[in-house]
Amino acid sequence: MIFLGNWKLDFEDGYYRIFDSSKLITGYFDPDYGDLSLSKNPDDVILSKIQNHEKISGGMIMIPLVKFRLFDTDLNTTLSNVQQNVSRVSTHLQKWDSLLSKINNSSHFIGISHTDQDMLTITFPVKFSEPTPLDTSYLIKEISPTLDLLETCELL
Repeated sequence: MIFLGNWKLDFEDGYYRIFDSSKLITGYFDPDYGDLSLSKNPDDVILSKIQNHEKISGGMIMIPLVKFRLFDTDLNTTLSNVQQNVSRVSTHLQKWDSLLSKINNSSHFIGISHTDQDMLTITFPVKFSEPTPLDTSYLIKEISPTLDLLETCELL
Protein backbone atom coordinates (compact mmCIF):
# COMPACT_ATOMS: atom_id res chain seq x y z
CA MET A 1 0.00 0.00 0.00
CA ILE A 2 1.40 3.41 -0.97
CA PHE A 3 0.68 6.45 1.20
CA LEU A 4 0.78 10.05 0.01
CA GLY A 5 -0.55 12.78 2.27
CA ASN A 6 -3.96 11.63 3.43
CA TRP A 7 -4.49 8.90 0.84
CA LYS A 8 -3.40 5.32 0.25
CA LEU A 9 -3.93 3.02 -2.73
CA ASP A 10 -4.11 -0.75 -2.57
CA PHE A 11 -4.32 -2.81 -5.79
CA GLU A 12 -6.88 -5.61 -5.96
CA ASP A 13 -8.40 -7.42 -8.95
CA GLY A 14 -7.64 -4.76 -11.56
CA TYR A 15 -8.70 -1.73 -9.52
CA TYR A 16 -7.35 0.19 -6.55
CA ARG A 17 -9.00 0.66 -3.18
CA ILE A 18 -8.56 4.19 -1.81
CA PHE A 19 -7.96 4.59 1.92
CA ASP A 20 -7.87 7.73 4.03
CA SER A 21 -5.27 8.51 6.69
CA SER A 22 -7.32 6.56 9.26
CA LYS A 23 -7.04 3.47 7.03
CA LEU A 24 -10.79 3.57 6.28
CA ILE A 25 -11.88 2.77 2.74
CA THR A 26 -12.84 5.95 0.93
CA GLY A 27 -13.60 4.60 -2.51
CA TYR A 28 -12.15 2.92 -5.57
CA PHE A 29 -10.05 3.93 -8.55
CA ASP A 30 -10.48 1.97 -11.78
CA PRO A 31 -7.72 2.84 -14.27
CA ASP A 32 -8.55 3.23 -17.95
CA TYR A 33 -6.68 0.24 -19.34
CA GLY A 34 -7.99 0.86 -22.84
CA ASP A 35 -10.34 -1.38 -24.80
CA LEU A 36 -10.08 -4.90 -23.39
CA SER A 37 -13.18 -6.25 -25.16
CA LEU A 38 -11.19 -8.11 -27.82
CA SER A 39 -8.81 -9.68 -25.32
CA LYS A 40 -9.27 -13.37 -24.52
CA ASN A 41 -7.96 -12.85 -20.98
CA PRO A 42 -8.36 -9.22 -19.85
CA ASP A 43 -6.90 -9.97 -16.40
CA ASP A 44 -3.59 -11.03 -17.98
CA VAL A 45 -3.55 -7.87 -20.12
CA ILE A 46 -4.16 -5.70 -17.05
CA LEU A 47 -1.41 -7.43 -15.06
CA SER A 48 1.00 -7.07 -17.96
CA LYS A 49 0.22 -3.35 -18.26
CA ILE A 50 0.82 -2.89 -14.54
CA GLN A 51 4.05 -4.91 -14.53
CA ASN A 52 5.32 -2.86 -17.49
CA HIS A 53 4.19 0.42 -15.86
CA GLU A 54 2.35 1.36 -19.06
CA LYS A 55 1.04 4.90 -19.10
CA ILE A 56 -2.65 5.73 -18.79
CA SER A 57 -4.54 9.00 -19.17
CA GLY A 58 -6.94 8.57 -16.24
CA GLY A 59 -9.73 6.37 -15.00
CA MET A 60 -12.87 6.33 -12.89
CA ILE A 61 -13.25 7.15 -9.19
CA MET A 62 -16.16 5.65 -7.27
CA ILE A 63 -16.97 7.02 -3.83
CA PRO A 64 -20.00 7.19 -1.54
CA LEU A 65 -22.50 9.85 -2.59
CA VAL A 66 -24.92 9.74 0.33
CA LYS A 67 -26.07 7.40 3.09
CA PHE A 68 -29.79 7.72 3.72
CA ARG A 69 -30.07 6.17 7.20
CA LEU A 70 -33.62 5.22 6.18
CA PHE A 71 -33.47 1.87 4.45
CA ASP A 72 -32.12 -0.38 7.17
CA THR A 73 -34.19 -3.55 7.55
CA ASP A 74 -34.75 -2.94 11.25
CA LEU A 75 -35.73 0.73 10.89
CA ASN A 76 -38.08 1.89 13.62
CA THR A 77 -38.17 5.69 13.68
CA THR A 78 -40.33 8.77 13.85
CA LEU A 79 -41.61 11.18 11.21
CA SER A 80 -39.36 13.87 12.66
CA ASN A 81 -36.31 11.63 12.27
CA VAL A 82 -37.25 10.82 8.66
CA GLN A 83 -37.68 14.54 7.93
CA GLN A 84 -34.24 15.29 9.43
CA ASN A 85 -32.61 12.58 7.31
CA VAL A 86 -34.35 13.74 4.13
CA SER A 87 -33.24 17.32 4.85
CA ARG A 88 -29.64 16.16 5.54
CA VAL A 89 -29.60 14.16 2.29
CA SER A 90 -31.00 17.11 0.34
CA THR A 91 -28.34 19.47 1.72
CA HIS A 92 -25.59 16.96 0.90
CA LEU A 93 -26.89 16.49 -2.66
CA GLN A 94 -26.90 20.27 -3.13
CA LYS A 95 -23.19 20.29 -2.22
CA TRP A 96 -22.58 17.61 -4.84
CA ASP A 97 -24.60 19.53 -7.44
CA SER A 98 -22.59 22.66 -6.71
CA LEU A 99 -19.26 20.82 -6.97
CA LEU A 100 -20.18 19.03 -10.20
CA SER A 101 -21.25 22.33 -11.75
CA LYS A 102 -18.06 24.02 -10.53
CA ILE A 103 -15.80 21.38 -12.10
CA ASN A 104 -18.09 21.09 -15.16
CA ASN A 105 -18.59 17.35 -14.75
CA SER A 106 -21.72 15.96 -16.37
CA SER A 107 -20.44 12.45 -17.15
CA HIS A 108 -20.90 10.93 -13.70
CA PHE A 109 -23.29 8.12 -12.82
CA ILE A 110 -24.95 7.08 -9.59
CA GLY A 111 -25.68 3.57 -8.33
CA ILE A 112 -26.54 1.66 -5.19
CA SER A 113 -23.50 0.72 -3.15
CA HIS A 114 -22.55 -2.95 -3.54
CA THR A 115 -21.81 -3.13 0.21
CA ASP A 116 -24.68 -1.05 1.65
CA GLN A 117 -28.21 -0.91 0.20
CA ASP A 118 -28.83 2.28 2.22
CA MET A 119 -26.10 4.18 0.33
CA LEU A 120 -25.68 5.60 -3.15
CA THR A 121 -22.29 5.86 -4.83
CA ILE A 122 -21.10 8.25 -7.50
CA THR A 123 -18.64 7.30 -10.22
CA PHE A 124 -16.92 9.93 -12.32
CA PRO A 125 -13.97 10.15 -14.71
CA VAL A 126 -10.62 11.61 -13.74
CA LYS A 127 -8.27 12.81 -16.45
CA PHE A 128 -4.61 13.00 -15.51
CA SER A 129 -2.43 16.03 -16.17
CA GLU A 130 -0.19 13.84 -18.33
CA PRO A 131 0.09 10.15 -19.28
CA THR A 132 0.93 8.44 -16.01
CA PRO A 133 2.65 5.08 -15.36
CA LEU A 134 0.56 2.32 -13.82
CA ASP A 135 2.44 2.56 -10.58
CA THR A 136 0.74 3.23 -7.27
CA SER A 137 2.99 6.14 -6.29
CA TYR A 138 2.33 7.97 -9.59
CA LEU A 139 -1.40 7.20 -9.57
CA ILE A 140 -1.91 8.53 -6.04
CA LYS A 141 -0.18 11.80 -7.01
CA GLU A 142 -2.66 12.23 -9.86
CA ILE A 143 -5.85 11.41 -7.95
CA SER A 144 -4.93 13.14 -4.67
CA PRO A 145 -5.99 16.64 -5.85
CA THR A 146 -9.47 15.32 -6.65
CA LEU A 147 -9.71 13.53 -3.30
CA ASP A 148 -8.43 16.62 -1.49
CA LEU A 149 -11.08 18.76 -3.22
CA LEU A 150 -13.83 16.33 -2.23
CA GLU A 151 -12.60 16.33 1.35
CA THR A 152 -12.41 20.14 1.45
CA CYS A 153 -16.00 20.33 0.16
CA GLU A 154 -17.07 17.88 2.92
CA LEU A 155 -18.08 15.25 0.38
CA LEU A 156 -15.93 12.43 1.74
